[in-house]
Amino acid sequence: MKIPFCKYQGTGNDFIMIDNRNNFFEIKNKSLVEKLCHRRFGIGSDGLILIENSLDADFFMRYYNSDGNEGSMCGNGGRCAISYANKLAIIKSETEFYAVDGLHKGIIHDDEKISLLMQDVSEIKSIKDDFELNTGSPHYIVFVDNLENLNVFEEGRKIRYNNTYKKAGINVNFVQIINDKISVRTYERGVENETYSCGTGVTAVAIVCWSKNLISNKNKIEINTVGGLLEVSLNENKNNYTNIWLKGQAIKSFTGQIESEDYSN
Repeated sequence: MKIPFCKYQGTGNDFIMIDNRNNFFEIKNKSLVEKLCHRRFGIGSDGLILIENSLDADFFMRYYNSDGNEGSMCGNGGRCAISYANKLAIIKSETEFYAVDGLHKGIIHDDEKISLLMQDVSEIKSIKDDFELNTGSPHYIVFVDNLENLNVFEEGRKIRYNNTYKKAGINVNFVQIINDKISVRTYERGVENETYSCGTGVTAVAIVCWSKNLISNKNKIEINTVGGLLEVSLNENKNNYTNIWLKGQAIKSFTGQIESEDYSN
């Protein structure tokens, strides 16, 4: 059987997208996802996203990390899912859809950038000079002085696999601010490597920078990732962060077909 798919990327964070509203694509074990996401022996991606039916929203986004495990919320994946749902004619310019962390809203703008409404955040944990918070996925924030030359793979693994986080895992974001410009590089759990961008990570960084008054422009927080620029806007009231929107491009790279006998579960 041939299974159609699309490949999407949001600031270099890339995903295999499959329209699974007919429930024909069954993942019996994680090895199938691992094979498809493998960058040498498969299609190659940071994750796989299934678009499925929802009873009370436009669709449900089911996300798998490239290690084959079903993941938590993915911000860039959510923006790509919105674009893909538009191409499938499920939605037009606005949407409401469910992901594993609950209901999200999305907007496709005239410039084709996509805004995704993230979940509210009410807790930022300080760990010495570092920070921990959950923006749909758990994130650890470290501020550094030489981001460009940092070994993100090595330093990220040290935190992700330390005694505190090794069981559940955590995403690790390294941040540098120069002349009010924020740059971030992220080690992602589930991918177990640095990715070009992480939407929930960028959101977490924006919230920490806001909370610590590290930026002058709080109306539109621009953050540079390896794969490009993302924007975050939010409201704050007594350390509760609401109306959090993540905005950026989501681009279709190519389409293809999976020969199912080559990727048997």
